[in-house]
Amino acid sequence: MPKLKTRKAAAKRYKITGNSNFLRRHAFKGHLLMKKSNRQKRKLSQRLCVNQNDIKSIQLMLPY
Repeated sequence: MPKLKTRKAAAKRYKITGNSNFLRRHAFKGHLLMKKSNRQKRKLSQRLCVNQNDIKSIQLMLPY
C-alpha cells in the first residue's frame, strides 16, 4: 500500500498541539485593516483551537 500524502495547503494552515488539537488563525486579518481597531486586530492575531467537528477531517489531511 502506498504512503499517504500530506495535504500541503492544510499543513500550512494548521499547527498540531501536544494533546492532538489543531490551532488555526482568525479570518479577516488579510486586508482592509485600516478601518479595524487596534483591539480588533490584536484579537485577530491570536491563534485558536479548531472546532471538534472539524478535527477528524483535518487528521485525514495531515496523516503524519
